[in-house]
Amino acid sequence: MARITTDDDVGLHVEEAGAGTPIVFVHEFAGDHRSWEQQLRYFAHSYRAVTYSARGYPPSDVPEDPAKYSQERAARDILAVMDGLGIDKAHVVGLSMGGFATLHFGLMFPERALSLTVAGCGYGAEKAKNEQFRDEANASAEKLRGEGMKAYAEVYAHGPTRVQFENKDPRGFAEFKEMLGEHSADGSALTQLGVQRERPSLYDLEDRLKAMRAPMLIMTGDEDWPCLLPNIYLKEIVPTAALYVMPNAGHTINLEEPAAFNREVHDFIAKVDAGRWPERDPRAMSKSITGIK
Repeated sequence: MARITTDDDVGLHVEEAGAGTPIVFVHEFAGDHRSWEQQLRYFAHSYRAVTYSARGYPPSDVPEDPAKYSQERAARDILAVMDGLGIDKAHVVGLSMGGFATLHFGLMFPERALSLTVAGCGYGAEKAKNEQFRDEANASAEKLRGEGMKAYAEVYAHGPTRVQFENKDPRGFAEFKEMLGEHSADGSALTQLGVQRERPSLYDLEDRLKAMRAPMLIMTGDEDWPCLLPNIYLKEIVPTAALYVMPNAGHTINLEEPAAFNREVHDFIAKVDAGRWPERDPRAMSKSITGIK
């Protein structure tokens, strides 16, 4: 275990296992550093596997200033962890909120990314659903502050893209919900308002996404409805991206289907490290359906 301090004086709790090429795992809103335990145990056999709790998530600091929570800040915290551990370049793997942070890290610091695994990334991205997502973020913050973390967890954990996890693995789901209930209500509310609610739509980043060259694996469950269309969009826009859709799966795919998640990420990283990850052939983007005109 380690503790690093960001450039705006926020302490982040960091854990790691193994040695070799670094992989940094970035958790979702409903998770923390413990959410990646099955990945740390697996990847530590061959890699230096690193994870941390985001600001607002004890044992990391919980800043009271709302200005300390933003999408840009979340991406910079990945950089802070890498700098604090003396890591020059890393494979970065993020889920949901962590997937957005991973994507923005790749946009902001492309020279530091060996690859980007962007999983469960899409909530609120669709223009037609952006206001609904912002309203739900406001409602989340209000519920967190009014009723506390445990009451919030009882509702949030049973959302429409998490019931798949509950049905497949009741014991794992119960552990996930218990951990969620241990989070800071203040930190979670500030995260909803500053990071979740205010992040830009993926569709507003099109020019920057088209210019990305870091190898990218996009992952989603086929019942993670808010992510499906945005992930197809990312596949189309990012020339180095591949899309993996996990069958009969929801949002928390690293916990719901850890073996499949680890296998796909490992295969991706191995191909990147071997120099065998391709950039899309421009001919694949023809406006023709069959190639016959």
